[in-house]
Amino acid sequence: MWVKKGIIIIVLLVLNYSLSAQNKPTVAVIGIDTKGIGYDNISMENLIRLELEKANTFEVLDKYDVSNILKINGIATEDCFGKSKLIEVGILLKVDKILTGNIDRFGEKIIFVLRIIDIKNKRIENTNVMEYLDLEREIQTMAKISINNLLGISNDPLLVDLLINYEHLITSPKTTVKLNGPRMGVSYIYGSGAERLKASETEGGFEMYPVTSIFGFQYERQYLSSGDFQALIEFVPALSGLESGNFIPSISLMNGFRFNKKGWEIGLGPIFRGVKYASGFYDENHKWNLADTNTNTSFPIIKQIDHRGKLELSTGLIIALGKTFHSGYLNIPLNIYFVPKKDNNTLGFIFGFNIAKRTVRHD
Repeated sequence: MWVKKGIIIIVLLVLNYSLSAQNKPTVAVIGIDTKGIGYDNISMENLIRLELEKANTFEVLDKYDVSNILKINGIATEDCFGKSKLIEVGILLKVDKILTGNIDRFGEKIIFVLRIIDIKNKRIENTNVMEYLDLEREIQTMAKISINNLLGISNDPLLVDLLINYEHLITSPKTTVKLNGPRMGVSYIYGSGAERLKASETEGGFEMYPVTSIFGFQYERQYLSSGDFQALIEFVPALSGLESGNFIPSISLMNGFRFNKKGWEIGLGPIFRGVKYASGFYDENHKWNLADTNTNTSFPIIKQIDHRGKLELSTGLIIALGKTFHSGYLNIPLNIYFVPKKDNNTLGFIFGFNIAKRTVRHD
């Protein structure tokens, strides 16, 4: 009894599937042209055909059936690109629709143009154009998104946002680009000055770690743009030493040079810090001692970092090298920098983010 019921259910399912398949319009994928990508026309047709079958909207004609029918009628696949020719082929194949299109790399974009041709009415039924970021490894996902758009099937918005191409800001002699944003990172200080920062407060030190945090904000203004090259003024106020309970302000003013296409940049300029200095000397045990007007010693009197001293302006040269990564309009700059000094050197890493903004100068 149960065996008979099982057989009946299977037969009904098969019949239902067959009937539903018969109700689907038929489509052939032909004339997919490619330029500048690592897929030839045949490979791209196979990929489009696969994603179209997964959409389960059409009964997709098998590629071997298409090839055989075209061969019998003396038609070469490389000639099947124009609308009139595709309609002629669609009549020979006895399909309802033809899916065609082209996929090209154009600059930093991969552009998908897909069309559905209605064979009965001899017209283009629907067209979808999508501009994607130049991420060829994701080309199958791009094909899926474009086909879904063509068929009116909703896509995952997050997936689309990750792949669609954002227009770059247009720059000209009358255009100024401001790229402002927060900065954060770490720095490593080494040398005799670093020893003073790490020393205990009883010895006039700051009890700081050799690696310290940095928090700041970059104000940036472009003053020259020529093709892929930009010249910038960068102003970065920052604070460091907060994790050690200290407050060390600094201001960097750099002249920067950036190459937009690759995102590389270099900058250099003065850095100003507020540091407490005191006069003193190192004795025969290399111990730091404060000096005053009554000090009588044969050791040289020098100025050194000391929390008991007076706040003074310390100057230096900062040299920075970085690369900016892009995600849509979001820029993510990563930079390393070096501040050389006679008594202590600073090596640091800093990163941040900003949104490109454009203002136009009117003469």
